[in-house]
Amino acid sequence: MMLSPWDRWQSTSCCLCCHVRTGTIILGIWYMLINSVVLLILLTALSDPDQYHLTSAELANDMDVMDDANMCIASAISLLMIMICGMATYGAFKQHPAWIIPFFCYQIFDFALNTLVALSILVYPNTIQDYLQQLPDNFPYKEDIMALSNICLALMVLLFISCILSFKAYLIACVWNCYRYVSGQSPTEVLVYITTNDTTVLIPPYDDSVPIAIPPKYAPPPYSD
Repeated sequence: MMLSPWDRWQSTSCCLCCHVRTGTIILGIWYMLINSVVLLILLTALSDPDQYHLTSAELANDMDVMDDANMCIASAISLLMIMICGMATYGAFKQHPAWIIPFFCYQIFDFALNTLVALSILVYPNTIQDYLQQLPDNFPYKEDIMALSNICLALMVLLFISCILSFKAYLIACVWNCYRYVSGQSPTEVLVYITTNDTTVLIPPYDDSVPIAIPPKYAPPPYSD
């Protein structure tokens, strides 16, 4: 039997021969752990601002306000990501497909952002040199990297981003296959109404249905004067 390319793309197994549900649960827990660590670091920075803010007398006030605002926004984003990943984990575990959609949309958004980064490097390869110049002087192999040509740097960065995009696309496919699998496993409740002249019968879903005797339809008595 020949399978279409779309059917070949759909699979119930993912990396390490795990089921797509198991892979989605592991992926959701992993993202939750990462965002929890990020949120903990941000909350620690907000609780001790003197340790993380610049001490320049000219820019202290402005940088304090800017840092606090950025950390609050980053903390809110991390908290939102923890909720989205928790919903995906719960949806894959309890087989609720609607709970997986927010995490899938986040994956698509993240993939689109990384694609735009790759396109910007392809169009403006000189931005890599500008980024390298902003690195601290004690950064490992900074001088050796800056000695390379712009084309060579662009090819190396594009190769690295392509590997990341391929891996992200594979994870997107795993989550999508999990969504389709959970959607196929969830019971569909269809209510059918059969109406006659004098009665209405409600038929439950097929799995829960039992033989129902529909009352026969009797002809009305003949009209007599």
